[in-house]
Amino acid sequence: MHDLVIFDCDGVLVDSEVLTNQVIVDNFARYGLHVSLAECMSLFVGGTMTGVRDKARKLGADLPEGWIEQIYAEIFERLRAGTPLIAGILDVLTLLEARGILYCVASNGRVEKMQITLGQNGLWERFRDVMFSAHVLGIGKPDPTLFLTAARHFGATSPVVVEDSENGVTAAIRADMRCLGYAAHDDGARLAALGAEVFSDMAQLPALLRL
Repeated sequence: MHDLVIFDCDGVLVDSEVLTNQVIVDNFARYGLHVSLAECMSLFVGGTMTGVRDKARKLGADLPEGWIEQIYAEIFERLRAGTPLIAGILDVLTLLEARGILYCVASNGRVEKMQITLGQNGLWERFRDVMFSAHVLGIGKPDPTLFLTAARHFGATSPVVVEDSENGVTAAIRADMRCLGYAAHDDGARLAALGAEVFSDMAQLPALLRL
């Protein structure tokens, strides 16, 4: 039995990845880089915004100084307009609480972003005191430090990670943690290749968590 479930935020708790990446696609087009939504998600999901900026510049985007604050402002505006929860996640959290199993969120995203997305969906109160952000810690996935810090905080001896990105899966494997890879938009082959146990519906998660 696992004693801590570590959730990623975007794409695992809230269905924000498509919304966020469409904003990035539209922004890049203004700076000379034209990619499809699918290409953008393949290239950038799970990364830090600094990493997104640097990779985009290498691909030919003429991004200005201050771009990170600009793109965050655009993303936040879009997410405030409405960010749905991942279907079934509320049932999973309620079951974890009923079984007395601790959970938290560990994300490469900013706390402000999580406050916007989780806040409009009634999850902020559940996660506000169990939130680990790469922007606060100073280092993000695929480095395992974020997950290791969360596990140490709770004194967990058998944590499990729920992720939807290659960087997240890599961080979990490097932390020597079991990783469940949520693949809602493809077959999850890339997550599986990195060591994740892939699933496609949150209704499958309780069984995977052996609840």
